[in-house]
Amino acid sequence: MLVFFRLGLDCLGFADAQAFAFSGQDAVLVGLLLIQIPAIAILLSRLLKGPTRQLPLNSTSARPELLGLVSVVVPTLNEAKRIAPCLEGLTRQTYEVREITVVDSCSTDGTPDLVIEAQRRDPRFRLITDEPLPSGWVGRPWALHSGFLASSPHSEWILGIDADTIPHPGLVCSLLETAIAEDYDLITLSPRFILNYPGEIWLQPALLMTLVYRFGPAGDQDNPPERKMANGQCCLCKRSLLVELEGYTSARHSFCDDVTLVRHAAARGAKVGFLDGANVLKVRMYDGMTETWNEWGRSLDLKDAAPVAQVWGDLWLLTAVQGLPIVLLGICGFLVTQGNTTLPALLALGINGFLVAIRIALNWAIAPSYDLSQASFRWLFWLSPLADPLAVLRIFLSSTQAPTTWRGRVY
Repeated sequence: MLVFFRLGLDCLGFADAQAFAFSGQDAVLVGLLLIQIPAIAILLSRLLKGPTRQLPLNSTSARPELLGLVSVVVPTLNEAKRIAPCLEGLTRQTYEVREITVVDSCSTDGTPDLVIEAQRRDPRFRLITDEPLPSGWVGRPWALHSGFLASSPHSEWILGIDADTIPHPGLVCSLLETAIAEDYDLITLSPRFILNYPGEIWLQPALLMTLVYRFGPAGDQDNPPERKMANGQCCLCKRSLLVELEGYTSARHSFCDDVTLVRHAAARGAKVGFLDGANVLKVRMYDGMTETWNEWGRSLDLKDAAPVAQVWGDLWLLTAVQGLPIVLLGICGFLVTQGNTTLPALLALGINGFLVAIRIALNWAIAPSYDLSQASFRWLFWLSPLADPLAVLRIFLSSTQAPTTWRGRVY
């Protein structure tokens, strides 16, 4: 193509080397635009659902008819540094909670002692130790499965909740009322993230945005089963559905067991919801940029819950609309200032400026999902679009690597 373009320039008298160099730049820009434009159409079709999504949940007061409907299961492995707020938050849930079973996987840091202390204040707590991890199982779904099997058969709902969460009073009641009113079989919630340190404040929103770009906002229920999103940090499920699914066995091999379970349930005809829980649930996941990169980044590809074609299709989308725009905006801006005002250069500048503007607007949209009250350098949150290429790179790396360790376990 470049040869024919050069011949055309020669005929018109523009045979100098600079003209040919610009034509090469333009050809590259045209190729990138052909990659980006279809991805932009897909992205806009997802983001435009935001105004019609289901509203965030709010805390509600329990009613007598909800008495004892829920068994809570908390999987733990060396969570002593962060489980206390979770235990306190669960204590403040009212009589809709029948029991709170902490399933410990032989912690060595004093986690069981904290649970025993909580049991002295609230008899609904009980501590069990799960059996050694069977072959083919990942630790978290095995602990949840063990807790489900040990739960009271009189509870109609099972709530799996992680040790790093901080449940607000009324969380469980709000979940129950929503599930019953909307006839859900399973609900998971997106939380409000607590960020404290500069590196995580800058990187974590960019990683979160990879989920928004792929699956749309929390509260959007139009995704087909194979594209359902979930967050197992807070997952309310009907006991009858778990019985039908044979507990958590369908997600036993998965490092993103929450999404795997939800997609399996949706494919079986269950009504599942991924809702905005920022008003009823907080979470302090990881300390600092390194932990965020290593621990959260390696599960965000969701390859255990998706076919290979979907994983690579999502990588194309993320590269086109999140990884490239901030880079191309700078490059095209430079080219235009250097005199390249050809149509490809101007079009690439405009399209990538548009994508960066969308990303900045989305930063405002996700701001309520963050608690930065204890953070230093909180202004770095607004610079998180600059971390987008790094976030997309992390998804690439995670998609091509299988975890060998997780939460202290070796696989």
